[in-house]
Amino acid sequence: MINKLFSKLGVFFLGLLSYVPFPVLFFISSLLYYPLYYLIRYRRKVVRKNLTLSFPEKSINEIIKIEKEYYRFFTDMIFENIKFHSISKKEVLKRVKINGIEQFKKHYSEGKKVMLCGAHYGNWEFLSLAFTIDNPATTMVIYKPLNNKVFDKWYHYWRTRFGTIMVPMRNTLRAISLHQNEPYTLCFAADQSPSKQESLYFIDFLNQKTAVMLGVEKISRKTDSPIYYFKTTRLGRGKYQVDLTPVCLNPTETVDMEITKLHFTILEEIIKETPAYWLWSHNRWKNQPTQ
Repeated sequence: MINKLFSKLGVFFLGLLSYVPFPVLFFISSLLYYPLYYLIRYRRKVVRKNLTLSFPEKSINEIIKIEKEYYRFFTDMIFENIKFHSISKKEVLKRVKINGIEQFKKHYSEGKKVMLCGAHYGNWEFLSLAFTIDNPATTMVIYKPLNNKVFDKWYHYWRTRFGTIMVPMRNTLRAISLHQNEPYTLCFAADQSPSKQESLYFIDFLNQKTAVMLGVEKISRKTDSPIYYFKTTRLGRGKYQVDLTPVCLNPTETVDMEITKLHFTILEEIIKETPAYWLWSHNRWKNQPTQ
């Protein structure tokens, strides 16, 4: 009961804070970086370990430089997400430019559904809001609900403000069935970690054996949906560019694991080019092959 009360007070405060202009929010973010990194040391052991194993060729000074860049970005992302509670469509489109949506319109005119996969790179929430505004068809995003129901409801509110349909992962097939007679894009954060029980498939990714989920390739092959990737470039604080890049236009012609390896290869290239904007504080490699 007490936890729920504190959660409601927290959500109320975040709602008020969302009306503060971006420049002020980024000023607060710059201040928050120091206690988060140096005092609280939020998940620093996890971040350091992930970076060190992913980039064995880099010196410790290079690793620390990426680490600090990550935490500066991470605090910015916190305040970007707070802003989404009240942000306008105009402001979203001013800050996120999406290239390649014309390809999707062509698929829709041919009666095709489209799969869009991305990762926890850049501010994926920002990109989702912008894509929904630009997309002429229904946008469905697959997600894992939060355990905290109050914050889950708050996230759901601003995620769906511009028409996005949020689909709990367990309801994916049901959502596809409900919307089978209309054009849609089904969006995945394709780098999510499977549970220990579901860690059945592994690929080589960032120099490590990595457990992967096969939802993108299984659904795309079942529905014969072309697959595109959210290729994200961070242009500045609260500013992004997204290039919708084809991954596989004929999924029924692929073999098992081919699509999964393709989109992870794209992600690896993006991370190696600019590593600070991936979610390094997530314990991505906790599940390893048993043999």
